[in-house]
This record gives sequence, C-alpha cells and structure tokens, in this order.
Amino acid sequence: MSLPSLFVSHGAPTFALAPGKLGPQLAALGRTLPTPRAVLVMSPHWMSRRLQLGSAAGLRMWVTSRDAAKGEAAVALGALHAFDSGARLPERVDAVMETVGAATWSHSVNSLRPGGRIVISGATSGDAPAKAELTKIFFKQLQVIGSTMGTRDELERLTKFVVAQSIQPKIDRVLPLAEAREGFAAMAAGQVDGKVVFTT
Repeated sequence: MSLPSLFVSHGAPTFALAPGKLGPQLAALGRTLPTPRAVLVMSPHWMSRRLQLGSAAGLRMWVTSRDAAKGEAAVALGALHAFDSGARLPERVDAVMETVGAATWSHSVNSLRPGGRIVISGATSGDAPAKAELTKIFFKQLQVIGSTMGTRDELERLTKFVVAQSIQPKIDRVLPLAEAREGFAAMAAGQVDGKVVFTT
C-alpha cells in the first residue's frame, strides 16, 4: 500500500530567523491532501526545525544528506531513516518543498507521484537546472508553486504549536558577538549541527 507522503527538499539558513511561507504552504497543502504519514527532508543540516515540527505533528520523517554524520544527527532528532542524497526513495511522494534549485530539481521532480506538487521557496544552488524536466511535469500533471513569506496570523499559529509541543531549537554553539566571524565561518563551511547563537 502506498502511503501519503511529503518530500521536503534542502533548506536555507534564513529559516532559522523567519519561517517564511514554507509553514503556511505546508498547512495549505495539508488541507488538500490525505494526512501525510511520511516526510522526506533533504540535507538535514539546515532542517532540524522541520524534523522537530514534523515529528511533533506525528509524521514519519525521512531525510537525505551527503554527510552520514548529519544524517545520523537527523535520525537522533526524530527522522525515521536517512538516505544518501539523490537516492531512490521507497515510494513516490505527494509534495516536495524545494529550496535548493538546480542541484536537486531533477530528484525533486522524479520523487513525485502523478498529480504531486513542488513548492519552490528558494534556489540556493542556482535557478537554472541542467534539465527543466518539463516532459515529466506535464505527463505526470505536476503542479509547480512559487512561495515567499507568510502572514502574522500564520506565524502566531506556528508559535503556539511550538509552545504546545515544547519544541526546543537544536543549538550547535553559543558565541559572544565578538566571535561572530567564527560562527558565520562554521555555517558557511556546513560545520554546524543546529543553530548558532550570538550573545552580547
């Protein structure tokens, strides 16, 4: 039996500062789909918040990553399984939340079931994939949706959910503001497992 599932692609560091439109898009999508029982998160080093939120909502979470240690860290946060980046998934999914762009576009399109949706809220690896996958998009009747930012009401609902579920952000390190350069360098090098907090 094929379970309803949701594929969440790679995130961006700005998600640590603002939820953007991604949370509202997930909520809107959820109202039109059967309740997802599986969520796939790409590159979990940016995705600790999504793993925590998805687990708290009762979703079965999967992740993909190029880094085995980051995949293991995602499993420790609540993911059921970690797959290698680009790996064939156990089943096709209902939706992809795409923020990477060129580097993951083909995998995102190929991961969708017929009639599935891709919500694009970023293109951190570029906005011109080698293959647009247009034939697959129209033959499989996929929907491609662009998305930016959210409303104050949506942020308030997300905040209440986080409080009700006692979700705490994963903190990689706390640094004084004078050592901010070190924190930004670690983020740029992908050497963080959680959020970097600067204090005064």
